[in-house]
Amino acid sequence: MSALAPVLEAFFTERLIGQRHASPNTVAAYRDSWRLLLHFVHEKSGKAPYQLDLADLDDRTIGSFLEHLETVRHNTVRTRNVRLSAIRSFFSYASLRHPEHAELIARVLAVPTKRCEQREVSYLCTEELAALVTAPDLRTWTGRRDHALLDIAAETGLRVSELIGVRNSDVELGTGANIRCMGKGRKERCTPLSKNAVAILWAWMKERGGEPGDALLPTRKGTPLSRGAVERLVTRHAATATKRSPSLRAKHVTPHVLRHTCAMELLRSGVDVAVIALWLGHSSIGTTIRAYLHADMSIKERALARTAPPNTKPGRYQPSDQLLSFLDSL
Repeated sequence: MSALAPVLEAFFTERLIGQRHASPNTVAAYRDSWRLLLHFVHEKSGKAPYQLDLADLDDRTIGSFLEHLETVRHNTVRTRNVRLSAIRSFFSYASLRHPEHAELIARVLAVPTKRCEQREVSYLCTEELAALVTAPDLRTWTGRRDHALLDIAAETGLRVSELIGVRNSDVELGTGANIRCMGKGRKERCTPLSKNAVAILWAWMKERGGEPGDALLPTRKGTPLSRGAVERLVTRHAATATKRSPSLRAKHVTPHVLRHTCAMELLRSGVDVAVIALWLGHSSIGTTIRAYLHADMSIKERALARTAPPNTKPGRYQPSDQLLSFLDSL
């Protein structure tokens, strides 16, 4: 067995799990990155993963792997950078275990991340959200579950991993109704629930039953939903909702879009950005500002109205006739 295998095993068991108490999602993301890298090197060199040494993973090999992710697997720049982060974390750990490879490790750690486009977040308007939440068939068990899931996701802004991790005991429907979750960085937070959400959850939990430690939103077998299952049900119900709200056809609706929608609803209601950051579990208020203040055109329009020249009526540009409107739409 080479030097790579034991140090990689120690990186996952001692560093990530034992010392840093990394979440299962973080461990899984790092695991997948290393699976891809080891398969890539195996195909290029012919060596089995257990035969590889640190010297087989130099900066050129890592660079080729990152290029492979973008050109062959068609990963985004953001995904490419996430994979590189997992590789860098390991090599930082390996530098303490194998100082004889200090030069090689330094070259790998010097591999730069790529800049990627910062696109505005996608979110649903009030009508689109209402159409989506009411899309499930309430005559079926799965429809009632999906209705509860969509409503809670849009109101609380929980991430998918947080949503599927909620247990029956994490929900309080009495005075000060709230839902608890374990977020990124193993930070627990509570999110208040509206009267409408309380009514939906009360009916669902009465039907769902189960033990306090059971998943709030399970599969038919009682096991927690997977990320893929949540993504598929959101896509399915979004397709149904287009009958009521045709504008949804132009949007790629994902579970994370519901999180963005929650944030935008709070922002438009006048909630302070710092409160929204706490609500969503952001580690920095800057994340909230960059993501949502830029996306809300109404805030920019109000700012423009305050700086408009005297005797000027603020407002959006309106084409003078239908022909100009058509040309502007091209």
